[in-house]
Amino acid sequence: MTRAAVLGAGSWGTAFAKLLVDAGGTVTLCARRPELAATIRDTGINPDYLPGIRLPESLAVTADPAAALDGTDLVVLAVPSQTLRVNLAQWSPLLGGDATVVSLMKGVELGSDKRMSEVIGEAGSVRADRVAVVTGPNFAREIAAEQPAATVIACPDPDRATRLQRDCQTPYFRPYTNADMIGAELGGAVKNVMALACGMAVGMGFGDNTKASLITLGLAEMTRLGAVLGAQPATFAGLAGLGDLVATCMSPLSRNRAVGEGLGRGENMAEATAETHGQVAEGVKSCRSVLDLARRYDIDMPITEGVVAVCHEGMRPAEMVKRLMSREMRAE
Repeated sequence: MTRAAVLGAGSWGTAFAKLLVDAGGTVTLCARRPELAATIRDTGINPDYLPGIRLPESLAVTADPAAALDGTDLVVLAVPSQTLRVNLAQWSPLLGGDATVVSLMKGVELGSDKRMSEVIGEAGSVRADRVAVVTGPNFAREIAAEQPAATVIACPDPDRATRLQRDCQTPYFRPYTNADMIGAELGGAVKNVMALACGMAVGMGFGDNTKASLITLGLAEMTRLGAVLGAQPATFAGLAGLGDLVATCMSPLSRNRAVGEGLGRGENMAEATAETHGQVAEGVKSCRSVLDLARRYDIDMPITEGVVAVCHEGMRPAEMVKRLMSREMRAE
């Protein structure tokens, strides 16, 4: 029986801990705040991130990373992407042995422009073949409610990928393996940027034509960047690319789309992010790292440029639309 630790008791970390238990694992969920850990233990519910969702009685909960990681076969990292390196400074000495380290995070690190698996390897001193990524159209509340969903497990070690696939397969959660770590991670990061753009369109009152255009052109941006970084184009046509992109751009459950909607209605960033109730919209920070990567490799990503301009340079969403629509005409 797999022994797993999930570090991070936000919505996705909590939901993933639940499904690991449902798949037959022995699981410890580690919260950053002792008071939240105590509440989850006492009530069987995470009121801050998954209110109303009953968690398995066998799920252990702690605020002590050392206790959570002791003797684990599987370590799942579910913290905001921009805090990963700081957290790994504390956790790295505890990640010994041959445990598989799983990233649930969808972002690119500011400053280094590294993918989360690269940060895990560098800051956590974890061999590349021990790192896996779980990504796809996976809204935490729907999965915690046991609604059918599929995901991608990307790992350079096919045997680890297969073991992890078995460890998180449930009647409501179907994982597929994929060796393309680069494509899987880029898909998860860039889709958040596109969801901000779609949210802006919704906030401005635009309809389905606009959203469909942004999703399609956003997929093209994602694929162009992935190609130069060594990703497989087919990955972006699958769950880690198009699947996650459509879900995040279209669903009201998407925090990135929600922030974009606020900006589209004329709210400032503080007002727009307040609507996520303390949960992180990863695209707000990662959009800058994605654009840095694009500029480093001379990749044209106009939607990403527009999102960065609105989120960080004071551009109004209406001006972003004008800029995108007045670009030089070209073939598709």
